[in-house]
Amino acid sequence: MGIRDANAASGQRHSMALPEISPVPYQHARSYLLHGVTVVEIRGTIDLSTVPEIQVHTDAATAPHGAQVIVDLRPVQFLDCSALGLLCRARRRAVERDGRLALVCARPWHLRILETTGLRELFRPLATVEEALKRKH
Repeated sequence: MGIRDANAASGQRHSMALPEISPVPYQHARSYLLHGVTVVEIRGTIDLSTVPEIQVHTDAATAPHGAQVIVDLRPVQFLDCSALGLLCRARRRAVERDGRLALVCARPWHLRILETTGLRELFRPLATVEEALKRKH
């Protein structure tokens, strides 16, 4: 089963070159296409024990050349330093393949963690997926 576009007619695959097999939704991550952009929605807890299942989604999303990816952290309740490593890895993979990765997070403590670690300027987080879709890097 391929990654399906949330805006495409039911049963039609999106024409963007994405992995043929989409990752299975897990408790902490799911991926979907929205206007040709892969959105990886992460929820719950991001820590050392959940990073491997989430990384399946970020790796699949960032694998194609020129991948356009949005990582949505709004449903995340807790994250630790392993989450920051996961996000940095995903961004690096996207950029190395001439793609882009936008980060969506609205919780003040997400933003404080990014600021404290010096990553806020690198990710330039946005409040909504819609804002991320409009941003061109």
